[in-house]
Amino acid sequence: MKTFTKEWLVAANDDLLTVNAIISNDLLTHIVAFHAQQCIEKCFKAILEDNEIDLPKIHKLIKLKNILPIQLSISNDDILNTLDGLYIDSRYPGAMGLLPNGKPTLEEAREFYEFAQSIFNQVCKVLNINPAYKVN
Repeated sequence: MKTFTKEWLVAANDDLLTVNAIISNDLLTHIVAFHAQQCIEKCFKAILEDNEIDLPKIHKLIKLKNILPIQLSISNDDILNTLDGLYIDSRYPGAMGLLPNGKPTLEEAREFYEFAQSIFNQVCKVLNINPAYKVN
């Protein structure tokens, strides 16, 4: 595995570990969503890096997904769009990563987490890495 590919996956795994530590705290659901978005973005960039595709300086998950050289099983692009909105909003004061009705619910946060875990596991499979094996 290429060095930068591994670094992207280590960082994605760190996002999952962060979410795992806070997933039950209903006060931190927006932070869960932020790290879920970050995990997925880093997974997509790991695939691009491993395939020697120049990494665009973008953060939009749909745009990154559309330039991947492989197909991942992503059943719900709506979640990608939602996470993108939360990510962008969290970068500026005001909304701070909120959905139109406020912070994500605990159920939504868990859905984001499971979605990010699914992407991480798929990317590990594509790159022949056992996701149970610590990437670090």
